[in-house]
Amino acid sequence: MNLEIKNIYVETDSKEILKDFSLSIHEGEIHAIMGPNGVGKSTLSKVLMGYPDYIIKSGDILVDNNSIKSLEINERSKLGIFLVYQNPISIDGVTTSEVIKASLDSMGKRKGLYEYVLELEKNTDTLNFDKSMLHRGFNVGFSGGERKKNEILQILMLKPKFIILDELDSGLDVDSLKIVCEALNNYLEENKDTSVLIITHYTRILDYIKPGFVHMMKDGKISLSGDFELSKKIEKHGYNQSFIVEGN
Repeated sequence: MNLEIKNIYVETDSKEILKDFSLSIHEGEIHAIMGPNGVGKSTLSKVLMGYPDYIIKSGDILVDNNSIKSLEINERSKLGIFLVYQNPISIDGVTTSEVIKASLDSMGKRKGLYEYVLELEKNTDTLNFDKSMLHRGFNVGFSGGERKKNEILQILMLKPKFIILDELDSGLDVDSLKIVCEALNNYLEENKDTSVLIITHYTRILDYIKPGFVHMMKDGKISLSGDFELSKKIEKHGYNQSFIVEGN
């Protein structure tokens, strides 16, 4: 999937967050956006997903050259956009298995029950995810790491074409991070046309899922772009742009 963000200005609660923000992500590319708190990183993920509280005042978002600015969240999901939440919500009264099955059905990817169960159990094994959790309320009583594994389980089952990872490493211990990143890398190897946007404060996740493009955000827009080495400069110098540009 090709995604192009064209000069968007976004506000929420009457406050402008994104200011003339532009970014192009082509099919199969992995991009990372880094920056301190409050620069608009998580706002960007919600805007791409279509959250109604985030209003695009001007500019546009294109998927394969078609505007998605007026599409609802479910319509964007059906296009193949998937957001891994920083703090995944819980839903009592409906199980994880039921949520994933209903999502597949709504996307026109209906599977027979036997095929569905086999694939679901295979992917839970890949993630070292307790199968009993499939039949509990969605994320109800799950730890932070279990919730993140549940997010990746949905990716493996729904097979999106554009994945947004908003602070994936938040709530994950070292072993769990390695497991979910390995699963994601395998998925990307098998689905080479899938694009990824990683939103993170830290470089830890980038050592597992290596981006070809790294961007630094400041004041609601991208202030600096580079390749993977830019993330290492940020790790060394912090977000002081003058040091990054002038330093080694």
